[in-house]
Amino acid sequence: MSVLVAGGAGYIGSHAVKALRSAGHEVVIYDDLSAGHRSVAERADAALEIGDIRDGARLADVIRAHRVTAVMHFAALLSVGDSVTDPAGYYDTNVTGAISVLRAMARAGVRQFVFSSSAATFGHPLETPITEDHPQLPINAYGETKLAVERALPHFERAYGIRWMALRYFNAAGADPDGRLGEDHQPELHVIPRAIDAALGRGEFAIYGDDYETPDGTCLRDYVHVTDLASAHVLALDSLGAGGPSAAYNLGNGRPVSVREVVAAVEHVTGRPVLRSVAPRRPGDPAVLFASSDRIKRALGWKPSYEALEVIVETAFRWREAHPGGYQA
Repeated sequence: MSVLVAGGAGYIGSHAVKALRSAGHEVVIYDDLSAGHRSVAERADAALEIGDIRDGARLADVIRAHRVTAVMHFAALLSVGDSVTDPAGYYDTNVTGAISVLRAMARAGVRQFVFSSSAATFGHPLETPITEDHPQLPINAYGETKLAVERALPHFERAYGIRWMALRYFNAAGADPDGRLGEDHQPELHVIPRAIDAALGRGEFAIYGDDYETPDGTCLRDYVHVTDLASAHVLALDSLGAGGPSAAYNLGNGRPVSVREVVAAVEHVTGRPVLRSVAPRRPGDPAVLFASSDRIKRALGWKPSYEALEVIVETAFRWREAHPGGYQA
């Protein structure tokens, strides 16, 4: 199978590229490199095509040239806070961009699509753990853009025959256990790498809000290893390739972890203190998000291999310690 990975030079996309190649698929990375990394793409055992997902003509040319038979779509803006202040940019990239990809697929006759969605589509949980049947009521523009694409998918299936999987991540974390790939955002947004940087003496770690209605006052999140996310994408693609039905699945470990627990795990793994301070809450952040992933385990046989928080932190620490300047080092 020839798989186009939109956003394949980014954090989760690059791990998916590695998993796809390990599974024997041909891969084309399609990325504008605005957030992805050229060095990651060039070292991957995959073709690299540089382009904007909103450029439908360029997408169509790439799909035809590489005889693409399936698409994995990771290319998106991902900051909840930025989505609140710049909803126009988020709708343009995340929704218009995804529709551009789907339109190019329809024109080229590509009928399999795996979509990188998010737990942000659920908003404030009415009950936990969150199942796939939980109401989707986003509280920020980022979640709304992901939900808008999810809602478009059944229409594209009816009209153009594009079968799909939407995988709703909770908190992606960790790094490739082989040390080849890691998390390198500029600026870094995620809790675990920011806490690791503070332990390594690279600034102070901000806890955004300590007055939530949670046991220690900080947000509770469900951290799932990026390698486990990548394996779920390959299973989703295999299911579609075998004629399986379209579906949406949650991806998480099912355990709520507080920000203070993350700090404690980082201190234990690194053996160093995390310099930290408390900052105001960020807009659009729910107090508690954690998943039930029972449905994808039953349907596709997915099983996380890196469930323990300290194991996730350790893989992230090893990569971050070895790459003090990120991929540019």
